[in-house]
Amino acid sequence: MRYHGAVIRPPSEASSLIVQVTYGCSNDTCDFCGTYLDKPFAVRPFGEVVDDVTALPATVRQRVQRVFLADGDALALSPRKLGDILDLLRRALPNLERVSSYANARNLLAKSVAELSELRRGGLELLYLGLESGDDQTLADIHKGMTVAEQIEGCRLATEAGLELSVTAILGLAGTARSLEHGRATGAALSAIDPRFIGILTLMLTPGTAMERRVASGELVLPDSIGMLRELREIVAGTEVTHCTFRSNHASNYLPVGGELPRDKAAMLAALEKVLRAPASVQLRPESWRLL
Repeated sequence: MRYHGAVIRPPSEASSLIVQVTYGCSNDTCDFCGTYLDKPFAVRPFGEVVDDVTALPATVRQRVQRVFLADGDALALSPRKLGDILDLLRRALPNLERVSSYANARNLLAKSVAELSELRRGGLELLYLGLESGDDQTLADIHKGMTVAEQIEGCRLATEAGLELSVTAILGLAGTARSLEHGRATGAALSAIDPRFIGILTLMLTPGTAMERRVASGELVLPDSIGMLRELREIVAGTEVTHCTFRSNHASNYLPVGGELPRDKAAMLAALEKVLRAPASVQLRPESWRLL
């Protein structure tokens, strides 16, 4: 497989074949994100995708069960182009079980439920969506480019079409000024979306991003590690979902917390309360060990 520039994928896609169908991200405005600073959004020529997939040795194609469509925004493609890619993957990979991709609400809103349902029938099963925050002021401040209501509606369309959602939010985005508002509103938004998976990350500053410059200038003051955990507590307390795997065990997090909601909610809150009452009693991840 040929890859252009840095290519990322969710941790849960570690064993997936990564097929690059777009370059960069069509919504590359977020202050905190430095992933595609040097890679403008573009659609990869379909012929190159065909060549890469069909050139794989037959033994490799036999082994592939999962495919992740990169880069940051494959759902920016039209339903027809996505359908052609899914058809290619089904024909070339006989044991393919699941195709997944990053997505954003704007690109979901541009498609009908019928179009999304057709993609689901074509093998697209799981979408990873960065909510980032359920607080509209925070989204505006980080230049997300969409509102909470738009994100909830985009997720509703995907869910109605039968697509599973893995939704992420990021601790620290609101700084200390709106920290708890960010946490509470994020719990409310996650409740409205009711995804199958929730992942909580903790903000890490990437060199060259607007967020790094805001912090360096003193415009934005970030919560300390305990402040981040207070935000996490607010998110957990405010999240009411049907059945969801909740994880905050990413390498960026100070404290791994997780479980099945709503079953493990009380235990998760108790674990967080213990740390917040007596921070010295628990070993948090050292700053030098945190990774993107």
